[in-house]
Amino acid sequence: MRVLMFGWEFPPHIAGGLGTACYGMTRGLARNGVEVTFVMPKASGDEDKRFVDVVNASDVETVFGKVDSDAEDIIDKMSFIHIDSNLVPYLSPEDYVTYHDEFVKTGEKRWETGDVWSQRYTFSGKYGANLMEEVARYAMVAAQVAKNLEGQFDVIHAHDWLTYFAGIAAKRVSGKPLVVHMHATEYDRSGENINTQTYAIERAGMHAADRVIAVSNLTRNIVIEKYGVPADKVVTVHNAVRFAEKESEAPERGVSDKIVTFLGRITFQKGPDYFVEAAAKVLKRVPNVRFVMAGSGDMMNHIIRRVARLGIADRFHFTGFLRGADVHRMFQLSDVYVMPSVSEPFGISPLEAMKSNVPVIISKQSGVAEVLDYAVKVDYWDVDAMADAIYGLITYPALSQMFAKKGLEEVTSLKWNNAAAKIKSVYEDVIAEQTRINR
Repeated sequence: MRVLMFGWEFPPHIAGGLGTACYGMTRGLARNGVEVTFVMPKASGDEDKRFVDVVNASDVETVFGKVDSDAEDIIDKMSFIHIDSNLVPYLSPEDYVTYHDEFVKTGEKRWETGDVWSQRYTFSGKYGANLMEEVARYAMVAAQVAKNLEGQFDVIHAHDWLTYFAGIAAKRVSGKPLVVHMHATEYDRSGENINTQTYAIERAGMHAADRVIAVSNLTRNIVIEKYGVPADKVVTVHNAVRFAEKESEAPERGVSDKIVTFLGRITFQKGPDYFVEAAAKVLKRVPNVRFVMAGSGDMMNHIIRRVARLGIADRFHFTGFLRGADVHRMFQLSDVYVMPSVSEPFGISPLEAMKSNVPVIISKQSGVAEVLDYAVKVDYWDVDAMADAIYGLITYPALSQMFAKKGLEEVTSLKWNNAAAKIKSVYEDVIAEQTRINR
């Protein structure tokens, strides 16, 4: 079985859990006999390609012209994209149609003679101010990739809203079934104050798909209730964690204090402010504790100011964004890991902490809470309960050791090979459905 997969990031260059999940998933699919061609906006060349063929969308030349009827089909099939854009110097989807119409209307010679005009887009591959523009361009390139790989894939798999239009474009060009993966909804990121444009893309992608994979039952319910996707079309496949082939030795600690860690984006969704409030309560009871906030985000300045106002700046450390080996070292240095997310579709980081023998505290409002028994679960807003849980784990060694030991045993069973097997069965179902329809 061969899959054309569209993602936005891939290790070692990642901005969050999406890239980590894609990496573990593609490795698991390879071990389940599935060949994956992974397309991303901007590849760096140092991605691990042992289990996946990585295609850099920035290297793909999108061809337009009357070379054959398929070129016209691409134009027709891209007309579904309507995104406000002020692209300079790139063509937006709207500009693309305008150029086509103008060439046809004026009868310009180079169009009529069948000559080709082409465009190569250079993507930043980042979550910046031009994100919507890149999403639109990525969809155009996706259509070309699908055309170039005609006959070389059986199903299309698109990850999160950033790639949904790309998946739809590839489906319309190739006719192959589309599976979209919902790692986080706009409701998770923004609460009820959603970005309507992002919501519209998410909704369009899920309704155009043949199947939607949700990373938890929590996310599945949101997809059904908030987006109106039929329940029988949405399948839950929980994420997993990848164990390194060779575990590195634990780094030497320079302090004797207990270390409590928050690792993630410093944004509303991740609940960093609740972590700070709980830290202040713990420090009133136990002074020899250090709290680490590893990450970056739009709430960073707010959090720093709050730490200063609470008078705990000397016990609080900000590392900035960590990746790869630095994440692993941070977990090895930690005595407790806390994930106080307001809304977390799944949450891979607690699994990574648990595999490092670190007891974890997670919010009940997280998808990973569905698969873990040996994690302390609290409501994200209950900073008293969070502080009590931290206090218990750093004060009572037997309690901490029990959660660490049982947690490691539990997380060992959550392998990407098993998750990938479920994803493969989703592929088989949509391919079989399409075969029945085409008979």
